[in-house]
Amino acid sequence: MGNKFNISVSLLLFVSFAAYAQRDTLPEVVVRSYLSKESLIRVPTATSILSGAQLQQQQGYSLVPAFNTIPGIRMEERSPGSYRLSMRGSLLRSPFGIRNIKIYMDEIPLTDAGGNAYLNLLDPGAVTDAEILKGPDGSLFGANSGGVIRLGVFDPPQDSSLRIRLQGGSYGLFHSSAAYSKQLDNYRLQLFMGYQRADGYRQNSALKRIYAQTAQQWEYKPGYNIKLLAFYTDMAYRTPGGLTLEQSIANPRAARVQSLTQQAAIYNRTFQGGLVHEAQISSRWKHTIAVFGANTHFENPFITNYEARDENTAGFRTFLEWQNAENPIRLKFNAGMEWQRTGSDIANYGNRQGVRDTLQVRDEINAGQHFYFARFSLQSDRSMLEGAASLNYYHFVFDRNGRTRIEFKPVLMPRLSYSYRLEDDLSLRVTVSRGYSPPATAEVRASNNVFNTSLQPETGWNYETGLRYLPRTGRYMLDVALFHYRMQNAIVRKLDDLGNEFFDNAGGTRQTGLEVQGSVWLCRKLELRSAYTFSIFKFDDYTVAGKDYSGNDMTGVPQHVVVTSVLWHLPYAFSLFAQHNFTSSIPLDDANTVYAKRYHLVQGKISWQHSRITLQAGVDNVLNEKYSLGNDLNALGGRYFNPAPGRNYFANATFSF
Repeated sequence: MGNKFNISVSLLLFVSFAAYAQRDTLPEVVVRSYLSKESLIRVPTATSILSGAQLQQQQGYSLVPAFNTIPGIRMEERSPGSYRLSMRGSLLRSPFGIRNIKIYMDEIPLTDAGGNAYLNLLDPGAVTDAEILKGPDGSLFGANSGGVIRLGVFDPPQDSSLRIRLQGGSYGLFHSSAAYSKQLDNYRLQLFMGYQRADGYRQNSALKRIYAQTAQQWEYKPGYNIKLLAFYTDMAYRTPGGLTLEQSIANPRAARVQSLTQQAAIYNRTFQGGLVHEAQISSRWKHTIAVFGANTHFENPFITNYEARDENTAGFRTFLEWQNAENPIRLKFNAGMEWQRTGSDIANYGNRQGVRDTLQVRDEINAGQHFYFARFSLQSDRSMLEGAASLNYYHFVFDRNGRTRIEFKPVLMPRLSYSYRLEDDLSLRVTVSRGYSPPATAEVRASNNVFNTSLQPETGWNYETGLRYLPRTGRYMLDVALFHYRMQNAIVRKLDDLGNEFFDNAGGTRQTGLEVQGSVWLCRKLELRSAYTFSIFKFDDYTVAGKDYSGNDMTGVPQHVVVTSVLWHLPYAFSLFAQHNFTSSIPLDDANTVYAKRYHLVQGKISWQHSRITLQAGVDNVLNEKYSLGNDLNALGGRYFNPAPGRNYFANATFSF
């Protein structure tokens, strides 16, 4: 009953009240990720937008609730700062961090050449918006089989502003930030600084992060822009480790004994920056080039060892655009390339209660990737046909008792998409695309300190259709996507008898999904938003350690997720925001013998805004649900569960000058 009730209520509310909505005409929604601005109603792929307003509706100290409002996205936080993110499926190869997804900040990749993205480095307040391209889209962005996320970092132009925010909450939460923006003729300066600390709900789960960012833009002559983006993070958080079901019931705030004894933690100091030059050479020709680099010092005292890494990344991305917008059939063509290298100096020591002990092994690994891409589109008043492809090259070079090179065969990743406007505000789309994801550095050389030279990339084909209803009035919107993805050579995480991890190719998957996202203004003061994800993800010809799991549900994927929110603008500058997340049960092992129970997560917030002051107070997990947000899949000893906080509170004040 629970699943059907939540789905029915969300869809019924959306349909029932649409007729009563009244809004003024809004600016056209555009997407920037496809190399130039495109109207969302015309974009022929599954694209979702997290606007700045939607981000600000959330509690502000974590990106998790906001990203989970997008169907097909599952973001987890096992303890403060410990993010995991999956798009349309598998967390099997992500014990922590983010793999299988390509992330950009403006035109600069946050994902390094080794396939890793440290999303948790960012202060949530520094992100202005996000565009999510769901499904394999390597045709323009290189290897991925999940999708692409493009984070916005530039605020809208304004003469001058200073925004200071102070926030506190349960379990020792304190978050402060200051953002300064200044417009001087054709030059725009943005500075952001943030500090966050939390004791955490569980033992050994404290977080501290210091973040500084600058974003600058200079139009030195009409049509010619230089953008600078740079940030520095010093972050440390502890990892409490998974518990068995019995342990999580007896004391959900406990840490795993070994995690506590060994002072398991993550320490990360990263500087990353880049320059972007955009040149509108003529009405038909445009050129963009970005150069970027990053330096990371990473330490991870873990239960079995103490790992220290120094990583250096350098790269560039460039593309040329030609368009003919005068004819009835508008043509656009892009061609470009992206190149990256990440060198890692990795050392593993013994761990003596959080202190480095004897050196066990030291390695140098260089990950390299480059790809060439091209895209064309033909547009008429009603239709858009788009074809794109990239040719991808990946390799690893490591030194241990000699020099070894792992080089993968070049892979072509095509995409063909078509959209047709049935009405001015209603479009139908179809897409066929190929997914390709080579193993990440942390998979080729996992915590067992063995180089896996036989690990192969994941590949697959995605078939998709969708419907998008987006009236210019902004009164309501509806976006529906239906897809089927067949993946081969799935990369999965395994554990040896000592708890060290390693990775292997286990077979394939069949992933069929339905994603529905909608919003409606019930009146001028009341907005309802809802998202539904239905996932039938099955193993296909899937064997691990001699056991055949073909036909089983894919580990870590709930079949149903419904997220519904209400925003109500009240008199006297007050507003109420409430959000409900229903997630059905989740298989925690490949054999489907253990499931995390379904849960209802409710949060609420009241706000008051007057002149230059905004005050907010809210509560998370109103129902005091007992649930795990970030399960350890196929965990050794049945330690699957990372209990999330019970009912907790927060409040903040924002001052604008």
